[in-house]
Amino acid sequence: MGLLQLFLVLSIFCASSVVGFGVDPALRISVFDELTLGEGFDGVTQVQGFHSESRAFHFQGSSREVKAPVEVSEQMVQKLRGKNEFTVLVTLKQDHLNSGVILSIHHSEHRFLELESSGQRSEVRLHYRTKGQQAHTEVFPYSLADDQWHKVSVAVSASHVILHVDCNRIYERVVEAPYMDIPEDASFWLGQRNAAHGFFKGVMQDVEILVMPQGYISQCPDLNRTCPTCNDFHGLVQKIMELQDILAKTSSKLSRAEEKMNGLDGCYCERTCSVKGVVYREDEGWTDGCRNCTCTNGTVQCEAISCPPPQCPAGTAPAYVKGACCKECQPVCLFGGRELVEGDQKAVRDSSGRCLLFECRDRTMHRVVPSEPCPELNCPESEQITLSDRCCKVCRGHDFCSEGHGCVEHSDCVNLEAGDCCVCKDGFRPLRDDNAYCE
Repeated sequence: MGLLQLFLVLSIFCASSVVGFGVDPALRISVFDELTLGEGFDGVTQVQGFHSESRAFHFQGSSREVKAPVEVSEQMVQKLRGKNEFTVLVTLKQDHLNSGVILSIHHSEHRFLELESSGQRSEVRLHYRTKGQQAHTEVFPYSLADDQWHKVSVAVSASHVILHVDCNRIYERVVEAPYMDIPEDASFWLGQRNAAHGFFKGVMQDVEILVMPQGYISQCPDLNRTCPTCNDFHGLVQKIMELQDILAKTSSKLSRAEEKMNGLDGCYCERTCSVKGVVYREDEGWTDGCRNCTCTNGTVQCEAISCPPPQCPAGTAPAYVKGACCKECQPVCLFGGRELVEGDQKAVRDSSGRCLLFECRDRTMHRVVPSEPCPELNCPESEQITLSDRCCKVCRGHDFCSEGHGCVEHSDCVNLEAGDCCVCKDGFRPLRDDNAYCE
């Protein structure tokens, strides 16, 4: 038998299981019949259907509970349990902009199968759980909530999902295969997710679940009856569907962009720069560490600050000040023949060997009274170091950087024998002689 003959035989076999010989009742779940809809469900009334003399039901209000009894739910779930090929069929007329659930099978918070139509977002959503026990939602951008009649089918064949609307194939995708080992005590709801959420508003008829692939043929007999699993061109078709999906999303984004552009016609647009959470306008300048920066055409342009030698009057000396790039003239104190600037400390010992600590403030050296005694060191005396700016000794290898440092931009603090210093990171050069700012 040739490939074409085999292909035709398989196509006829797949189609005949749906149309030529009808659908096996064991494979059909007729939801309206199972729920005996119309008997005792508040908020649901029987109305004229899509065809004359066809039975349809109008769902309205938000206080209804259209839920299958436990024994009925178990029977319906039993047909679906463990199956990886099924089709959900419905003919509906959904109220304009309504967002609601068509049917839902869930246990606790886990949705094993739920078909939802969002009029607010113009989407059809299929919720299920994957074999990895993860909740998954497949979103199809399409609006059903337009107060018009539509035939809808969602066919699942393992990891293959096809959405038909009005007998037109809208989307075909490869997704993660659903996990259909549904617990026996799962809940089966129609027209809502539960007693409080997802209320569908509009008319539905012919709600069915066929436990077979390509069940949409029973709804639209004139469609191509080729089995998806027999399609040699499946890969090409999938790529086309993906491109159609991308095109639909791109068209939607383009439409929104055009609306925004139309609203900008009368606006004055100015490019800005955002730096560290601050927005600067065009030609606005600011100082960033040791750089002068300007916002130019939406781009930050920075140049290193050139610091001229400060001309300090008598009694002052140039020194770095926190938050400034260039040295500034600071008052000095004379101590032991040395000039100390504001904030510098010096430790000396008196004739009895007692350590005295002084600090330069207001051009005068003031004695600093220690608030706490020196801490106990956990190193031998041979490893203890005496420092010139403090009375308490420290152990060799002491972490001076952890006590606070002035290394600011692209600069790392490095511990030395008796203090710390700043070193530019690899690939950066210093903007100050103390390496506190680098570029």
